[in-house]
Formats: sequence, structure tokens, C-alpha cells
Amino acid sequence: MPITSHHDITSIIGKIPYRMAFAGGWIDQPFVSKHNPMPPGSMVVVGIEPTFRCMDRSGMATSTREVARKLWGGVLPRQAPRQLVRFLYDAENQGKAEPSGSQDMAGLIIPGISRLDYDFNCEGGYFPAHIETSNDPTAARWLERVIHLLPIAQRPDHYSPLDEKNLDGEWIRRLGQSGKDCFAAILAQDARSLGASMNECMRCWEAILPGTVKHPAISVDLLGILNYYQSRYAGAMYSGCGGGYLYVVSEEPVPGALRVQVRLQKGRG
Repeated sequence: MPITSHHDITSIIGKIPYRMAFAGGWIDQPFVSKHNPMPPGSMVVVGIEPTFRCMDRSGMATSTREVARKLWGGVLPRQAPRQLVRFLYDAENQGKAEPSGSQDMAGLIIPGISRLDYDFNCEGGYFPAHIETSNDPTAARWLERVIHLLPIAQRPDHYSPLDEKNLDGEWIRRLGQSGKDCFAAILAQDARSLGASMNECMRCWEAILPGTVKHPAISVDLLGILNYYQSRYAGAMYSGCGGGYLYVVSEEPVPGALRVQVRLQKGRG
């Protein structure tokens, strides 16, 4: 059943949404998308209601959310979402040598389940060339039932997943394809295909940016945990580099898991 009460937690943590990033993550970074031989590459983001406080440094766009909270006082302005995405991107990344990807902003601001298509030839790959969004309540309620969040570990301090880069075009093509497959699986309400897209994404991460799952600064056996859940359920992937939450796809309950409420466009669901 969908979550129906916020228990007024937003009076403490604010009303700015969180976001989940699914298969295809990292394709929003131009240093990745520029090597894609078959653009655009896609990734999936899902806006979720702030029904609990997400861990910091966990791949849930909490740093971007904090910038938004300070800018807008805890509530998203009533403006065109894509304009807000660009405004928030500029506000967070001003003066940064390694800017965060625009999928963080898009996932927080755009309601529903979105496929973000990135092409390095469009605005240098910094913003999606195209966004496909579903606010179908049936798909959203299904996703709430099959996605389970397991808190694993916060990303370590002084950790960078970019120490080693293997920017192979075929792996990057596969990464971008995993996002397309992920979105199609959600619309079809196909748990097996959704899990497969997440498993494929994690294979791509390990190949392209090995530090996302194994690094001297990471003390948790992320690959061991990932393999355990992938072997027992339809699929699993981490919410971000270095750990965070583990998204597990399952039609059945997953012990110890949290549930989310998908944020839909006002007037729907």
C-alpha cells in the first residue's frame, strides 16, 4: 500500500523532495557522455516525497537539496521545472572544478519518473537533450511496491570515485542503454527487467569507474553485499558511488528495507 501520511516530518526536514537515481547514472557527466558512440545515453531519476530524512553522502542528492532549501526556504517555487533545474544547477556549481551532474537537480524538481537523455553534442552534455516523464499513478504505485531501500553506508570523507577512469566506448554505450531499459521496465511494470537494468548498470560502473564500488577509503564490502542481493532478488544497485542505500527490486518484502513514496505531478495519483 502507498504511504499516506507524512507524520509532519517536513516541519523538521523541509518539503523539498528527494530523488532516487536508477540505471544509467554517470551518463549525465560530460566526461562520460563524450565517449558514447551511440548517443544519447539515458538514466532514470524518480522524485520521492520527503517521508523520512535520507542519509547525507548517500547518493540521494542531499547536498543539492540543501542548496535548494537555502535558496527557496524549504519549498519548491511555482515555476517551470526545467528553468528551476538550470537555476539550481548554476547555484550549486558556481566556481566548482568538478560540477555535480544535472540529474541531481532534475530528479529533485521534476515530479514523477523521468528518463533523462544525455548527448555530449547537446550543450556539451551538461543538460539533458530530452526528458521523458511519466506521472502515471499506476506505475508509481507499482514502483513503490517493488523498490526496497537498504541503508548500507555513507560515502566516506575525502573519497573520490574518479581516481581511476576506464572510459571505454562500449561500456559507456551499455551504461546509457541500461537507463533506457530501466525506464521501459518501469512503464511495463516488469520487475525482472527492472532488476536486470540495475544489475547491468552496476557492471558498467565497476568497469568504467572501479572506485564507485571498491576503493581504499571504503571499508564496507560493497561488492559482496551487492552480489548477495543480486543473487537472491530480481536485481539491485547502489544509490550512489561509495555506498549509500542499496535499491533492491523485489515483489516480496526485503528484511530491513525502507519504502518510498513517488512524488507525482500535482493533481495526479
